[in-house]
Amino acid sequence: MIRLVPRSFFVFVVFVLATASLLAIPVAAQQSLAPSNPDPAGQSPSQDKSKEAPKSQSESQSQTVPGSTTPEGKVAGTSNDRLFYALPNFLSLENAGNVPPLTAKQKFAVVARGSFDYVQFPWYGFLAGISQAENSEPGFGQGAAGYGKRFGSAFADGTIENFITGAILPSVLHQDPRFFQSGSGGFWRRTGYAMSRIVMTRADSGKQQFNVSEILGSAASAAISTYSYHPQADRNLPNAASVWGSQIGYDTVTIVVKEFWPDIHRKLSHKSSQRAPGRSSP
Repeated sequence: MIRLVPRSFFVFVVFVLATASLLAIPVAAQQSLAPSNPDPAGQSPSQDKSKEAPKSQSESQSQTVPGSTTPEGKVAGTSNDRLFYALPNFLSLENAGNVPPLTAKQKFAVVARGSFDYVQFPWYGFLAGISQAENSEPGFGQGAAGYGKRFGSAFADGTIENFITGAILPSVLHQDPRFFQSGSGGFWRRTGYAMSRIVMTRADSGKQQFNVSEILGSAASAAISTYSYHPQADRNLPNAASVWGSQIGYDTVTIVVKEFWPDIHRKLSHKSSQRAPGRSSP
């Protein structure tokens, strides 16, 4: 959860979204301009099995036995993906097809895995540092004690929000907490699809329905944190509403980045392979 997001963090979010957009637009354009007619043999180049790219993590996960976990702790029906090679993105799937729904146990397991991932600790430390520099929520004070309080509250905010929106309400309401990447269409169409996932989601039955888990869950987590462990001066309804709105906005930006991250990942990997020195023949 992002509380009272400082201006500098808004700049950071805009920078991330702009970078994702600049890298993703050429990929989306190439997809829309790619020829759809097969070759004379009746098979398009992308169907050439000898040149077929390895399956993505989300494609391979669909073959995992439901209810099982890998040695790395990955829950069946989820991924090992990380946004920008760092932040956990375990509930996003690419080219998933008809995957089975997650059980309540699996929902809690994957949320716990992401919430207590080793990357989360420096991430919350970064957010606490920004909050300290901007002196948001002055009731926490300054110095090491103030930073520790901000770090603890940021960690608690994020963890509570993750569990309510990703595990508790999805289990009670039988909604799927995963994000299924579209991967087709132009940039604006895919952006619209990603943004719509804030208010619409897939039920465990496969049907589309209102995303109560996100809308109500983020409101509940904002209320819990506002009226419990944050400074007394900030415990009021306008502040809770501001936190709720900030969280919805942050989640919207994040889910748009998730939509284009597989394309960005492939683009960056392709550039890296081109820069790698070739092997000389003996």
